[in-house]
Amino acid sequence: MELRSNVDCDMKPIPNAAQGRYVHRVQPAHLANRFKDSILPPVFSTPYLILVMENAALNAVKRYLEAGESAVGTRVDVRHLVATPVGREVVGHAEVMRTDGRRISFRVWAMDREETIGIGIHERTVVERARIVQQMAAKYGPGSAQD
Repeated sequence: MELRSNVDCDMKPIPNAAQGRYVHRVQPAHLANRFKDSILPPVFSTPYLILVMENAALNAVKRYLEAGESAVGTRVDVRHLVATPVGREVVGHAEVMRTDGRRISFRVWAMDREETIGIGIHERTVVERARIVQQMAAKYGPGSAQD
């Protein structure tokens, strides 16, 4: 699927150091032993950690997006450092490191109330939402991109 727009990057500039955050309370469904496999310990799963970081990155750039634009995740490189139990609040943070056309690179990290639980880098690409929906419909048929 082509993520880049045919339009020359006439989007609002996104400044380096723009920041976003996302707060998430760990529920039983977010634990590795429930979400992935019962052999795993009852700790916050890495896929949900990534979700928290991705949402923080999206929150960092939302205000710079034009009507009809979105920013989809295209790369994640994360280290999950510390186990987090159910009930803890996890706060994801993201900071724009650089932009290259429609591609945005972020430094991401997440913390519980005690310490940093994950760090990494993340990349998103600004897209025209309608164009993605049209591409999916052409490839997979009508109704493939549900709202």
